[in-house]
Amino acid sequence: MAFQLFEGKEHASVYQKYRFMPPTELKDIIIQYLDKKKGPPHVLAVDLGCGTGQNTRLLAPHFKQVVGLDISECQLEEARAVPGYPNITYRKGTAEELPFADGSVDLLAAASAAHWFDQSKFLAEANRVLKPGGCIALLGFTINNTSFSYKDCGNRLNLIFEEVKLVLQPYTTGPVALSESKLEDLYSAIPYPDKERIESFQEKSFTTVRNLVGLISSWSMFQTFKMKDPQRAEDLLVNTQKRFLDEMGVTSPDTEMEQRWEYFCVLASKPQ
Repeated sequence: MAFQLFEGKEHASVYQKYRFMPPTELKDIIIQYLDKKKGPPHVLAVDLGCGTGQNTRLLAPHFKQVVGLDISECQLEEARAVPGYPNITYRKGTAEELPFADGSVDLLAAASAAHWFDQSKFLAEANRVLKPGGCIALLGFTINNTSFSYKDCGNRLNLIFEEVKLVLQPYTTGPVALSESKLEDLYSAIPYPDKERIESFQEKSFTTVRNLVGLISSWSMFQTFKMKDPQRAEDLLVNTQKRFLDEMGVTSPDTEMEQRWEYFCVLASKPQ
C-alpha cells in the first residue's frame, strides 16, 4: 500500500469515532458465498486494511480466528481498544506481503480499502494464501449516490453535500477514483473464473449532522485538503454543519436524519 494517509493518531481517532460498520446484510451475503464455494468450517478470515476494526468485528462470529491487518499502528491501537472480541488479533502488515502460510486462509476481506492495494502484488499473495475454494470479498461504498432526507428539505441537504464533494474533488487520488468505479479494474484482473460483482447494494440508516461532518473529516481527500490548507478545511466542516442545521431548522448537531448509501462488493473463489 503505497498511499499512507490514515496512519496518524488524530486521523485514526476520527476513523474509529465516525466510520460505521458495513451492512450486516452484505456481510451475510459474503458468508453465504463462502459457505457455497468452500463450505464450513471457517477457520481463518483476514481483514485487509482493517483500520479501526469495524469490518473485522463484523466477521468475528463466523470464524474461529480473525486477523485484522493494517499498515498503521495508530489505527490498530484504536481497534485493539474495543473490548469483547477474543478471537480477533490485530497485526501490522500490508495486503502485498501477507504473513500467512500457503493455503491457510478461508476468507480475504477488505472494506473500503482494496482501492489502495497494489493490484498485481495483492492478487498474487491472495492466490498463495487462500485455501482451495477460499474466497476474496472486497466491499466499499460510493459517495456519488449518497442522499439524505429530513422532513421536506432532503433536496437542499443533498445539494450542500454535492458542494462539499466539489470542494474536495481536486484532492481525490487515483485509488479513490478506483473505489468510485466499484473496483472495476481490480475485478477484471482477478484470474479466477468464479467471480461476481454486486454493483448496487442500498443501505438506509440514520445519522446525526455531527456524525456526517465527522465522516467527511475521515475521508482521504479531506485529509489531503487539510494538510494543504488547514484553515479552509476546518472552515468547510464548520460551514457544512451550520448549513445542514439551518436547512433543517434545528440547532442541535445531534439531530438525526435519514441517509442512503450505495455499497458494492467484489466476490471471487479460488478454484478447488
